[in-house]
Amino acid sequence: MKKELPACPVEIIMGLIGDKWKVLIIRDLLTGTKRFGELKKSLNGITQKVLTNNLREMEASGLVNRKVYAEVPPRVEYSLTETGLSLKPILDSMVVWGNSYREKQK
Repeated sequence: MKKELPACPVEIIMGLIGDKWKVLIIRDLLTGTKRFGELKKSLNGITQKVLTNNLREMEASGLVNRKVYAEVPPRVEYSLTETGLSLKPILDSMVVWGNSYREKQK
């Protein structure tokens, strides 16, 4: 059964990626597939539990793929789904806006 989404499109996207860490996870995965440790290292200050929870939520939302390899020790890789990749223009716009804002603050 599908979850009912809010009527407001902005509310939908904020529900999916409104968390600081989710946007940064997407930023990192836009450059390609990453392992858990790589993500944790690049996300300064995130705890293992918070990263795990965010990745699970993003997987459940259809933004992230999780691939587990049957190896010892187990290897898990994360990548963006097609839906996750479709957020690239939004993040690109955020980069442009952030750079503009930074310049105005100088």
